[in-house]
Amino acid sequence: MNTMENTSPNTPSSHHDNNVFIGAGVLFTGTMTVPNRAVIAGQFNGDLQAREVFIDSTGQLTGTTLAEDIEVKGDINESITSRHLLTVRSSGKVKGKLAYASIEIERGGQVSGDMTQG
Repeated sequence: MNTMENTSPNTPSSHHDNNVFIGAGVLFTGTMTVPNRAVIAGQFNGDLQAREVFIDSTGQLTGTTLAEDIEVKGDINESITSRHLLTVRSSGKVKGKLAYASIEIERGGQVSGDMTQG
């Protein structure tokens, strides 16, 4: 009996599967649907749908964003919908039409626009 775990790169067992990372200095324009986590450290212009969205301190996202959880250390603008928790860190700036179930804003975090809880 072989008890070794299959670690082939073609095996869909990694918790990192179906994630995307837009690095600092990278500009992406378009539409993206990400099954798990999207990390934006560069610039994203367009529509983004993911389970989790993380905007790093160098990240800028402009467009329509839809996710269960959104955490913002950089800038996010236009239409933002978080079905669960929208977290704005102290360096984060959120501007536009916001919809969320829960929101957490750290001291220094900036939020402006039309806000709807529900």
